[in-house]
Amino acid sequence: MTTIGEALVRALEARGVDTVFGIPGVHTVELYRGLEGTRIRHVTPRHEQGAGFMADGYARISGRPGVAFVITGPGMTNMMTPMGQARADSVPMIVISGVNRRDSLGKGLGHLHELPDQRGMTALVARSSDRIERADDLAAALDRAFAAATGDRPGPAHIEVPIDVFGLPALALAPPSTPTAPRPDAEAIRRAAVLLGGANAPLILAGGGAKFENAALTALAERLGAPVVQTVNARGLMHGHPLTVPASPSLDAVRALIRAADVVLALGTELGPTDYDMYGGGGLPQPRRMIRVDISAGQLARHPADIAIEGALSDVLPALADGVPAAMDRDGPARAAATRKAARAALDPPMRAQIAMLEAVRDTVPGAVFIGDSTQAIYAGNLCYDHDRPAGWFNAATGFGALGYAIPAAIGAALAAPDAPVICLAGDGGAQFTLPEIMTAVDERLPITFLIWNNYAYQEIAASMEAKGIAVVGCHPTPPDFAHIARACGIPHARIKMRPEALRDALLRLGRESGPVMIEIDAKD
Repeated sequence: MTTIGEALVRALEARGVDTVFGIPGVHTVELYRGLEGTRIRHVTPRHEQGAGFMADGYARISGRPGVAFVITGPGMTNMMTPMGQARADSVPMIVISGVNRRDSLGKGLGHLHELPDQRGMTALVARSSDRIERADDLAAALDRAFAAATGDRPGPAHIEVPIDVFGLPALALAPPSTPTAPRPDAEAIRRAAVLLGGANAPLILAGGGAKFENAALTALAERLGAPVVQTVNARGLMHGHPLTVPASPSLDAVRALIRAADVVLALGTELGPTDYDMYGGGGLPQPRRMIRVDISAGQLARHPADIAIEGALSDVLPALADGVPAAMDRDGPARAAATRKAARAALDPPMRAQIAMLEAVRDTVPGAVFIGDSTQAIYAGNLCYDHDRPAGWFNAATGFGALGYAIPAAIGAALAAPDAPVICLAGDGGAQFTLPEIMTAVDERLPITFLIWNNYAYQEIAASMEAKGIAVVGCHPTPPDFAHIARACGIPHARIKMRPEALRDALLRLGRESGPVMIEIDAKD
């Protein structure tokens, strides 16, 4: 007999899942029966929050849903923060949880791990939440979860299975359905191409939805002669290109570039304030004309444009490039260069020094996947930094903004891209949220370089309090001795001053190691 728990896991494998993150518990053991005999790799984090962030990092690199197994109750509540981060950044994630017996749900009988309404709680964050109560629920629940996770606005989806259902006999499952992306409107593309072709100062805004479209984006930008501004989740696109503007649209120089454009083409970006107005400058700068392309009709409706095209960028970008004439004598490269220069000049000297450290990493370890937490150097990089790998720069310092993200997300990324160097940058404060997850990297023998930016404080918050005339309280938790932490984890450690040349030397020296390493950067003052 095949049980529902076994059939669920085999169905995940049939849908291309090759890795799951989870901590076994009494409410999920039947899932683990199903893992035996599959090709799915199980990775054990040290906390369910770590499992969620690992699934997030895996999904951002692979483009496929990250999958986590968690128990009911505390396992599910611990998963809510990663699900919130995934929802904010449109990251596909599937969370499979247990739940108590069907006849006990909602009755407050005092069962282990009991919640009043686990599915109701989760549904507030997940894009879909289903409960499997009978064998014939399984296929439909999986279809809905994968459609929600990978559909027009990717995000987290949840399936819960009562513990008295996991072991029931399963039905034979039909092959999974394959959702199709909406076909873009050819007439809307034609009108957009005409508008772009007649522009004197076109501009492209690239969001996270464009991160896997580097070649098509570059071809269109060159045909238009249009500068390309990248949001945080689009960094790594068009590295070093004369038309690239790898700077935050919240900076005055970039906002001026947007206002001066006669036609703006916004690609896969929600145009939200954490990218476009983080300093409260009056909202998104309003261009004269705007064209939006997004796979989500709901997203297009939230910020109307002169022309809105619903569809996948992989379909729309080549069609636009075919429809516009070759670039006339436009000054796109000059506009891009002037904006890059002005954006960099607007940063204070400490930020420029922090960006120099990021550039030292990039130049020493080319093509790295670079994952960050909310820490000083990451904030600086989000403002103005040109990464050299498409889809290779991401962090939790925008949108939902969850601290503790970087260490587990780097583990997920390393599993999704085993041939890529992986750099994880976390502050001493944020690292302490998820420091035990380093042992997962040890168990999995992952060659991750953990950079600990140690300024002995929640320095960004302390600076914000000072700027507002508030006495600084609670911002200086004592960090552990990271050399001892590394030794306890059995990984090499180096401590350096905040100097690019010192960081280059440490990266080259420890880069010969086959597993995880830690470099602690003394960034105090």
